[in-house]
Amino acid sequence: MTKIKGFVPNTLFIEVSGAGLPEVDGLYVPSQAPPAKSESGVVSSPGYWNGKMAWDRADGKAARSPAISYSNSYASWRICRLDGHLAYEITCDDELPPTEREWNVYKMGVAPAPKVVIHHCDPREPCPEPNVVYVLGGPGAGKGTMCELAQIQLGWTHLSTGDLLRAEQNAGGSTTEVIKEYIAAGKLVPNEIVVRLLKDAMERTTRTTGKRNFLIDGFPRSLSNLEAWYEVFGREAELPTMLYFECPFDVLEQRILGRARYSDRADDNVEAMKLRFETFKAETLPTVELFKSKGKCVEIDTSQDREAVYALLRDQLARYTEPRLIDQPLTQKAEILLGLRPYPKDE
Repeated sequence: MTKIKGFVPNTLFIEVSGAGLPEVDGLYVPSQAPPAKSESGVVSSPGYWNGKMAWDRADGKAARSPAISYSNSYASWRICRLDGHLAYEITCDDELPPTEREWNVYKMGVAPAPKVVIHHCDPREPCPEPNVVYVLGGPGAGKGTMCELAQIQLGWTHLSTGDLLRAEQNAGGSTTEVIKEYIAAGKLVPNEIVVRLLKDAMERTTRTTGKRNFLIDGFPRSLSNLEAWYEVFGREAELPTMLYFECPFDVLEQRILGRARYSDRADDNVEAMKLRFETFKAETLPTVELFKSKGKCVEIDTSQDREAVYALLRDQLARYTEPRLIDQPLTQKAEILLGLRPYPKDE
């Protein structure tokens, strides 16, 4: 359930699709209906009805305004037809129309019930630009752990190219077969595909959650990665900042061997780790040096304990992070990641 504390302007957009009544499908925008008294006696305000957000059809064709609204009398969200009769409803007290539960076909509706998607920016307009920070470091430098902490505590979105490639394969997307062919042949997936997946993931996240802060874990691993970024985002776009997790080889080696005791990763051994580190030095360090030369690289010493490293990371991200998130207490998961409490034992 999504809760909205206090009054905030309605800046959300709703997309309805797959309804038994095609006339119900389409885009809905914040309602601008003049003040009126609802069936429960509440006077409406722009974008609101019965104290909750409300929407009209973007094409203005529905006879009822608002066309999507909450009924206090029936304790339900409702969607109307073009003629104003109610077609679909869902009984709940959620602050926003539910998107993950199935709606009910109401008196004047036709099955199937529609799918509802909430957009945090107008889908008719270009997506707002993301705020991107690259995170690089040798194997065992702690990139994944620190990115996960930033996601849990600071509201940043952690994107890993490996995770995105696996998700694309499982989802059967447009590039699934190409990705499978390259992986089966032991080849690297083309940079253009990787960057396009990153772009799509950032746009999807921004449109559906409103979040625009992204940590990209392990990218760009090479200058060719960076060239593909330019090809997709344009050379005129400002180059993202890079956080480089600096850590001596002997510390990285100890961490990898320690992690190998409980991880299922095939590359958590000394031989694989040395190969990965040599590849990192040959392919990735030139990219780090390029960012340093442009004044776009911040080095973080990750040989320190995790609390100290996280404090440095938090300081670097504070400029783009809501103050309430910076100051909030650590969650239980964050304390586990920082080593402040043990992992829960399997029952």
